[in-house]
This record gives sequence, C-alpha cells and structure tokens, in this order.
Amino acid sequence: MEVFDKSSIDAVFFDVGNTLLKPYPSLEAVCREVMSRFGYDPSDDEMRRGLTAADRFYEYRYWSDDSFWANETDASEMWSELYETALEEMGVDGDRKLIGRAIYDHFGDGARWRTYDDVVPVFQALKARGYRLALVSNWDSRLAKLCFDMGLSRYLDSVLSSASIGIIKPDPKIYQVACERLSVSPERAVHVGDHYYADVLGARSVGIHPVMIDRFGFGHTADVPVIESLYELLPLLGLERQAT
Repeated sequence: MEVFDKSSIDAVFFDVGNTLLKPYPSLEAVCREVMSRFGYDPSDDEMRRGLTAADRFYEYRYWSDDSFWANETDASEMWSELYETALEEMGVDGDRKLIGRAIYDHFGDGARWRTYDDVVPVFQALKARGYRLALVSNWDSRLAKLCFDMGLSRYLDSVLSSASIGIIKPDPKIYQVACERLSVSPERAVHVGDHYYADVLGARSVGIHPVMIDRFGFGHTADVPVIESLYELLPLLGLERQAT
C-alpha cells in the first residue's frame, strides 16, 4: 500500500460526488418534485426502474466516452438525456426532453444538495492546522456556485470543475492545475476520492498521494489507503481523529 509522510503534506484535494455531496433530500425526492410540476407522480417501483435505467445510461456513457465532462454544453446534454431515459422507463409520455432538462437545472440549486455529516468538521479541522483545501471534480460549471450556496467556499482555496477548465480526470493536467493554483508541489498534496480510475490513477500520475473513500461500505481494497469516513483522513495526516 502506498504511504506518505504525514509531516510533508500542505494541501488536501477532494472529489465531490459520493465524497462530499449528496442530493437532498434524495435523488428520488428531487426527481419527484420536478415531475410533479408537470403533473406526474410515479410509483415507487416506476421510480426505481427509472433510476436503474439512468445508472446504466451513465455507466455506458462514462466508459464509452467521458469527454462530456469537459464542457458545460456536453455535460448538461448528457444529464438531460440521462433523466429523459429515466422518464421513458417510468412511462412518462409527455415532453421528456423538457422535464429532463428541468431536473438537471434543479440540481444547480445549492438547496438540492447536502454535505455528508463529516465534511464540515473535517474541513474545519484541516483549515485550523493550516492545510490548503481544493476541490478537483468531474462536474459541470455550476460547482463553484454550489459551494458558495452551501457555505463551503469559506474553507476552500480553489474549486476546479472539469467543465470549467476543459480537462477531465484522470488527465494529469487537471491535477497539475490544482497544484499550480495552490502553489503546492504534487508530492506535498493528498487527493481524496471514491473512484479508482479518476481519482487514484489521476492523482498518482502527477505524484499526488491518493486516498480512496468508500462511503457505502462496498469493501473496496486498493493499493492506497481506503477510508469509510473523512474522519479517518485526520489520523493519516497526523491529526487527532474526531468523534463521529
């Protein structure tokens, strides 16, 4: 397993989805809220089928060609199509394109997201010890606004979304930009994310120390430290682990 000298770390980078943020109150609830505006109220079974189809759609698109993350137009079109696919599976016979876009737009509101319970306490602990913090995420260009809406900007020295700078993880360049913005050498930075391909391989390619987070207890094993909570990051950096 890769280890790093905890005393030599100056900055911590974070992925966003499944690492810091989750839909609020849930993905299902947000979809229902928007669909209700158009007169649709899917059953629980219809919703499950629709979101399962959406998951399949995303996996196919991501692994066949993930370049949609590189600009806002392609990212918004991909997500709108994903929700259209879900709506079709639910049996919605109206203007699925319009409704799908409306769901995507709704997720641009910070009120539709929440941080996991450990995020703010860990951010506070890291900032108190002088670490520089940044987000490095395959995300659309609304990420900086979401951080502002949610009160996270006060802890962050930089927010990099792939659609804003035209570079997607695991391309080494996005990590190089992150280091340049914080004026930190790669070997003095840690990156925390949930995706081995995008986060671990990408960070490692420039010399950043990767840490993988497994929030859902999938039992991931990797050749890097694997944590299930951000609280577990603190002792890796030589800090006292906080109570959960």
